[in-house]
Amino acid sequence: MARRVLTRLALIAILGALSAPSMALDYRAAAKTSVLYDTPSPAGKKLYIVNADTPLEVVVTLEKWIKVRARDGKLAWIARNDLADYQSVMVTTEQAAVRSEARDDAPPSFMAANSVLLRVTGPAQGAWLPVRHADGQTGFVRKVDVWGY
Repeated sequence: MARRVLTRLALIAILGALSAPSMALDYRAAAKTSVLYDTPSPAGKKLYIVNADTPLEVVVTLEKWIKVRARDGKLAWIARNDLADYQSVMVTTEQAAVRSEARDDAPPSFMAANSVLLRVTGPAQGAWLPVRHADGQTGFVRKVDVWGY
């Protein structure tokens, strides 16, 4: 009897987990050059500085502070008003071709070197992200060539 109850409870837990919506990662860009802290307070220890447009993964959201994960995996706190409402990505390959269309055979608009920041300008199109470089050039980059999406 107890075994039957445990089996049913396990089945309910598994079905519940499978039916729950998947947790999508949330990324945002630093709105300006910003200090990241070890606690959600400007009185906390200053850990490091990030440049404007640096992509950060949102981990925890409080009223005035957001805990973020940087590309290197480090966790820190940033003031909520230091995060932008837009998303950016960082090139992780030696060079990424930013193409004129979301296709491997489309002509490249430009090449982006490792660590270059690109602002995401719209929703993904399959394996591609529409992006804009700081100098105004636009195109599509493969999601596998960037971090922050």
